[in-house]
Amino acid sequence: MRRPTDVRPLPPQRREATASDARGWSNVLAEVPLFAGLGRRHLNKVAALGKIKRFHHGTTIVVAGEPGDTLYVLLDGEVSVRRSGLPTISRGMGSFFGELALLDGGVRSATVVASGPVVCLTITQSGFLKLLRAEPAMSVALLRELATRLRTAEATTREHQRSQAAD
Repeated sequence: MRRPTDVRPLPPQRREATASDARGWSNVLAEVPLFAGLGRRHLNKVAALGKIKRFHHGTTIVVAGEPGDTLYVLLDGEVSVRRSGLPTISRGMGSFFGELALLDGGVRSATVVASGPVVCLTITQSGFLKLLRAEPAMSVALLRELATRLRTAEATTREHQRSQAAD
């Protein structure tokens, strides 16, 4: 199962998602798996919560082991993702991390550092939870998506256990 700061690349995004273009942000957010079950209206509401943050080269964006409360979507630039005992990986425009922090405020599993100038769309937990209270249908859609992800993770675990037992 993925942890709050696991980073997965998204399909290449268009650069028109700028600070003044909430519709462009909703297109980017549509590619974040947590939001897969949301319709356009709800994606636009989530996008309206977004703030642009810029980071200079070498800036640590999140630190492994620290609590998180923010989703980051890379609109421009590249980051390095460092996890204990694993090779450092690079992620670029369209990648995201911290999506589960919107829900649980759990600790970060990786340290993410800007590799050059970086522009991110950020959404904080407090604004997101306020939106969920105002739009209960969003909560239902997110629960369905999380249930699907949990079932997939359980099936993968069972399959892995079977293959280990067969060896």
